[in-house]
Order: sequence, then structure tokens, then C-alpha cells
Amino acid sequence: MERAPVFSFRGVVYSYGGSCSPALSGVDLEIMPGEWVALLGANGSGKSTLAKICNALLLPAQGDCFVLGMDVSAPENIPLIRQSVALVFQNPEDQIVASIVEEDVAFGPENLRLPQAEIRRRVDAALELTGLADMKRRGSYTLSGGQKQRLALAGALALEPRALVLDESTSMLDPEGRASFLERIGELNTHGMTMIQITHRMDEIFFASRVVVLQSGRVAWDGESSDFWDGPYLSFDFEEPPELALYRELKARGFVPSGTIPRVDDLLESLWL
Repeated sequence: MERAPVFSFRGVVYSYGGSCSPALSGVDLEIMPGEWVALLGANGSGKSTLAKICNALLLPAQGDCFVLGMDVSAPENIPLIRQSVALVFQNPEDQIVASIVEEDVAFGPENLRLPQAEIRRRVDAALELTGLADMKRRGSYTLSGGQKQRLALAGALALEPRALVLDESTSMLDPEGRASFLERIGELNTHGMTMIQITHRMDEIFFASRVVVLQSGRVAWDGESSDFWDGPYLSFDFEEPPELALYRELKARGFVPSGTIPRVDDLLESLWL
């Protein structure tokens, strides 16, 4: 049986008041269960607007958006959509509402009016998944930037969403915190979580299964991440990661085939073979 998309955008248009041009101007896009989609684009290309429509924080001015088969424009669907699609934003402090770690994670499930035993189960599971179980009684204000971002992720996971949307969630992290955060979300994706990751860091694309590029509110490119590095990448003015320079040199010398993902470990394995 054919799987239904988690997100389906059909001619979606959205404009902010006072803007002379729409933030989104006819987006057609489908994202399937279990995909990890890297969403790229320059500032103002519409990435964050698209992310907020995924969670029904914004509603299309024109066109249709369906999340797990539910129309985001139908008021009766909004509570379930927001429970099913969790957003994690750039600044974790914008999402931390309680002074104690486990109380912050419990905030979402408590708003769902779940039984206390179920809240406890979800909080413990989310803290374990994000590596914060030993810090559950810590003050949230004492955490490092990376730990706060993992706390924001734990709060999102406590809702037990079907999909996760990350809007520049690693941009304020140091290298160690970013690596830890990416490892956590990678484990979630391995277990079937559908993810949209907005990022400006090209090396993070190596973890995604698919790349979507927005330009001026439209989809300018959409395809597998491995295909992105074999030509389409050159059409966009993105900062080049050092791994890509190595990939091109090895490919030119015949050491790696087209379609190889330019992660350092993969390149070294190809070179060794």
C-alpha cells in the first residue's frame, strides 16, 4: 500500500502584512514518512514561514497544506497538528518556560491534560533520549547552550510528535554541542521520525536524505542529498564546506563515484577501497 505524505503543500502562498512580495509564492512539495529533509535558502527565501505552516502557526493565504492528511486551515485540526508536529527554534531560551529541567519537559504533556503517570513516562523517556536524565532536577538556567537546546528538543519530544521541524536549531551551538544535538536527532530519524531541518551549515546536509532549496518563496531544487553535490550545488551561492573540496578532488581523480555523500568518513572509506 502506498504511503501517504506527512506534509503536502499545493500552491501555497503566504504574505506578511506590509510586505510588497509574498514570503511563499506557490510552493508545491511533499515530504514522506521517515525522510530527513534539509531545507536551504538565503535569508528571506521563505524557510521559516514554511516551517510555521507545517505546525499551523501560520495558515496559507492561498493553496492547501495537509499535515498527516489534516487540512491546516480547518480550526478543528489545529490542536492535533500542533501535537503531531513539534518545532524547535534557533534560540532554546524562547522555548524554555520552567526553572527546573523536568518541569519544563512536562509543560507540554500537562497542557494536554494527560494522566500523571503518562506525563512521568513521557518526561523520563524524553530526558533519556536527549541525554538529560541525570540533570532532571537541575535549574534550566544553569545549563550550557547545547544542553538548553537538548532541553528544548526534550520538551518537543514529550509531545510524542510524528514529525520534527528544526529551524536553525544548531546555529547557536559550539562544535561539541552541535555534534551532540545532531547525534540525538539522527537517532530519532533512524527510528522513523520525519524531520525538516532548516540550516545554513552545509556540512549538516550530509546527514539528510533529501535537500530542498527555496528561492524567493519557491522550490528551486528538490532531490536526494547525494545528487545535490554532483552539480546542482554549484547553482546556488552557498558557503562551501571543506569536505566538498576534498570530494571534488577525489572525484576528479576517480577515487569516489558520483552520488557519494561527501562526509569525511565516507570519503576515506571510498579512498581506502
